[in-house]
Amino acid sequence: MRVFTQSCQLSPDPVLTEGSNEALHLESVLQDLPFYSFAIELDKLGSQLAQVFEQWPLLPGALLIDRGTVVGLLSRHRFLEYLIRPQGFDLFLTQPLRILHSYARCQWLLLPGETPILAAAQQALRRSPDLLGEPIVVQVNQSYCLLDVHELNIAHWQIRGIETQVRYERTQAQMIQSDKMANLGRLVDGVAHEILDPVSFIWGNLSHIATYSQGLLELLAAYDRAVPDLPTELAELRAELELDYLQQDLPRAIASVQTGAERLSKLATSLQNFCHIDEVYPKPTDLHELIDSILLLLKSRLKSEIQIIKHYGHLPPVPCYPGQLNQVFMNILSRSLDTLLNQAVSQQLDLELKVNRNQAGKSAPACKPAIAITSRVCSLESGSDQDRRWVAICIADNGPGLSTETQQQLEESFSVKRRAEKETSLAVSYQIVTAKHGGQFRVRSRGLTLGQPSPISHSLPAIPELDGQTGTVFEIWLPLT
Repeated sequence: MRVFTQSCQLSPDPVLTEGSNEALHLESVLQDLPFYSFAIELDKLGSQLAQVFEQWPLLPGALLIDRGTVVGLLSRHRFLEYLIRPQGFDLFLTQPLRILHSYARCQWLLLPGETPILAAAQQALRRSPDLLGEPIVVQVNQSYCLLDVHELNIAHWQIRGIETQVRYERTQAQMIQSDKMANLGRLVDGVAHEILDPVSFIWGNLSHIATYSQGLLELLAAYDRAVPDLPTELAELRAELELDYLQQDLPRAIASVQTGAERLSKLATSLQNFCHIDEVYPKPTDLHELIDSILLLLKSRLKSEIQIIKHYGHLPPVPCYPGQLNQVFMNILSRSLDTLLNQAVSQQLDLELKVNRNQAGKSAPACKPAIAITSRVCSLESGSDQDRRWVAICIADNGPGLSTETQQQLEESFSVKRRAEKETSLAVSYQIVTAKHGGQFRVRSRGLTLGQPSPISHSLPAIPELDGQTGTVFEIWLPLT
């Protein structure tokens, strides 16, 4: 039996609190529901409580008080259950409630008013079957109130309906977004294919054009040697055409066209690879080629002030889903670029302000923004149960690092419970690496590490080109079968 020593202010009549006027939502709590405040002394007769129940047909029960202390709970249905027993009217209506309480004493559930409705409903349903209909005692501001369990169940099912609707709408939005991305991927793939067709014509004919032009230039050189004294008309035409400059510039122009066609071909191929829909099974893939293709797509954002440092190791083909890993690399590199670009703009503004105030040269030069990409094959330490190797990809920048708020958002998005509510780009990347590839994904910034622990005891070595000013480090570990 629960006994609470807090004093309870007696009221001759029950008091109904309507609760919150706002509509129920997923975070609604017990004190948002209507509940009754009513207590009666144990010395009162059972007939007095019966009169109260008759006047208040929706009152779920009454708190029992002994010298100002809450000592028990008597529900309406339990009170009626004892009255219909043989000799129940004589035993309980004409006697003090203390007698009835000695027979009808039971455990009762006490919850704070700030308890979420969903959590309270789960606790109420975990009670024994004979107590499922008992009201719930809610503590609000050091006072005790009675909540009808049917009101709680109705609110619970309403919120579950809202939750189902929210999940349905979220699923519909995700399906629409996935359909849009699929259509966009097919569109970009088609555009890339249309680009590759004329580029292939240009690339295929450029070698012949280079050969033809080289032959013509050699022929002109032979004419110059054979006929040193040209007629006046040919000499004027030679001067008008600037033949000497043309002989020097034509090979450079053809080489420039070849470079442009090659870059355009690589860009179209990168677009096709990025929009490629993965097959059912993973396939061996060159991870360096994937990273380079993403860097090529982001080249328009890679300004001259941002340096890309590559320390590629010797990696074997890694079984993976290349389309999904493309998305992971795109998310990470885009975030690093955004951070560094914002930092570069801030540094430029600070420099301009110092110049305007004649304060130039008083501070140390800012470190050049850089992104370092390293890759290597790592093995588990000796003595492990399995002889397993991992491919480690590390993408680090020398930006300011993640803010405290961003770190908290990432920590919530990496958790299983909050992931559906925090569908960020890094949360999607985390799920692709861990759930789809059986790998591990970590983010390190400002001394805080988020994600799964490293499969080996030591981390990847620092990048000397970053001058020790590492901002955010993203580590991707993929198992090698």
